[in-house]
Amino acid sequence: MYNFFYLFLLFLIYSFIGWIIDIFDIVYKYKKIVNRGFLIGPICPIYGVGVLLMIFLLTKFIDTPVALFVLATVIFMTLEYFTSYFLEKMFNARWWDYSDRKFNLNGRICLETTIPFGLGGMIVMYIVNPFFTKILDKIPENIVIILGIILFIIFIVDVIISFSVIDKIKRTISSKYEDDTEEVNKKVRDYLIGLSPLTRRLMNSFPNVKLILKKIKKKTEDKLKRSSN
Repeated sequence: MYNFFYLFLLFLIYSFIGWIIDIFDIVYKYKKIVNRGFLIGPICPIYGVGVLLMIFLLTKFIDTPVALFVLATVIFMTLEYFTSYFLEKMFNARWWDYSDRKFNLNGRICLETTIPFGLGGMIVMYIVNPFFTKILDKIPENIVIILGIILFIIFIVDVIISFSVIDKIKRTISSKYEDDTEEVNKKVRDYLIGLSPLTRRLMNSFPNVKLILKKIKKKTEDKLKRSSN
């Protein structure tokens, strides 16, 4: 039923919708518009991945709304938790933190955000996805493939550039062998904002990012100790 480029277009559609949702969330909280997400383009891939997982795993539960809600919540909750975990390990930064909210798990997920994901998952499966699949089904397959190839190339270029920016942030953090305090964290953040337009965009996209400075310092000290032995 689905070929790769068909699924990739669905992924982009839901990643864009997720980006729009995050934009409204930031406008509501901070009264300003910023380009959310890790990528330069207007997409948040975590939403696209989450919806594709629902399409593959939950279509058989379409006639059981309660099960669909619970499982959609579990999928997005798991995806958000491990995305937060791996991004922190890869780039030494906590990009979002729910520690100040009730019913959170290690600050990576919380009940306040997972419940809306479950409800959103039901809306997607019952209303939104049938709407978009009907549109895509009307597009000739060769057009879907050509459009998919073009957008996939653009996506890959965006990923390469964006991750090089994040790696620059990681290397910048690694060069600051200072204690992990709010004051130091703010200084490093201010430095990154002024480093380049791309690092500034990323810092503005995640206004509550927590840079893991102390762990960097400890890793560096341990590495120096091992090299001296």
